[in-house]
Amino acid sequence: MQLPVKISYRGLEKSDQIDNLVLNYSERLERFCDHINRCDVAIEQTNHNHNKGNPYRCRIDLTVAPRHELVADARQMDNGIHEPLKKVIHDAFKTMERELRGVVEKQRREVKTHADMRSPK
Repeated sequence: MQLPVKISYRGLEKSDQIDNLVLNYSERLERFCDHINRCDVAIEQTNHNHNKGNPYRCRIDLTVAPRHELVADARQMDNGIHEPLKKVIHDAFKTMERELRGVVEKQRREVKTHADMRSPK
C-alpha cells in the first residue's frame, strides 16, 4: 500500500530534495504500521526575524485506523544554534515513529499491564 502523503510549505520554497526526504521517512513509518490512512506534513519557517535567523518547524499529522490521530511537532530550539531543516524533519519523524510504535503495541495488546492491586478479602 502506498501511503498518501501531503506536504505543505509555509514561508519557504518547495524543494524536490525535501519532498524526497519526507517521502523516504514516511515509507519507514509504513513499515511499522500498514493501516495508516493519512499523513500530512507541514514544513515552515516560523518567523522572519533576522536577528536570530529563520528557525524551521516540522509538524506531522497522521491518522491510523481505527480512530487514532497522532501529531508530532519538531522545531529548532532558540539557543542561537540553528539546526538545518533536514535535522528538524528527522526529529519530527523520529517522534512520530515512537508514537506510532506505542499505538501499534496497544492495538496488538503487547503493552504490559499491571495486575489489579486490590487486597484479597
